[in-house]
Amino acid sequence: MPLIKTYELEEATGELAKLYEIILSMRGSIGNNAKLFSVSPELLRQQMEFIKYYMSHSTLSMPLLAAIRVLVSSGEDCEFCVDFNTAMLINMAGWTYEQVQEMRQDIDKANLSEREIAMLKIAIKAIRNPHAVNADDLDALREMQWEDKDILDAVNHATRMLATDIIFNTFKIEKYV
Repeated sequence: MPLIKTYELEEATGELAKLYEIILSMRGSIGNNAKLFSVSPELLRQQMEFIKYYMSHSTLSMPLLAAIRVLVSSGEDCEFCVDFNTAMLINMAGWTYEQVQEMRQDIDKANLSEREIAMLKIAIKAIRNPHAVNADDLDALREMQWEDKDILDAVNHATRMLATDIIFNTFKIEKYV
């Protein structure tokens, strides 16, 4: 049970009830990740907008974004997020469990293109040691036809995942549902 008050579907009123209806129409259930934000409907709405932006991203693929989330969450020991995003890679991107585990051990083994692995490495480098990211790193991505917007979006995605992991770990989100 999380350390803060959360609201179940039947308890939701006002803005929270509206947001839960949107989530239900998309997922069929209200996950513990959404419930954790239920105490603050405005933060839940912002989280949903963030997810919506990346779901339709024109250049960052779903597997790349899920790989970013798995690696960020692995570093933070956020089991909920590792499991959730591993399932996405398996069920939506066709990866095997073994492929996800190989990536977690060696980023170069990610089941992504060389170009996407390069972006993945910068996103992870940015959250582990942002001061180590330099112009040469970004120039290498640009040479691979990544735009500055893509680079910013990938790093933003990684940093937002880090923040989410901190929230989930702080308030003890439960893994299932």
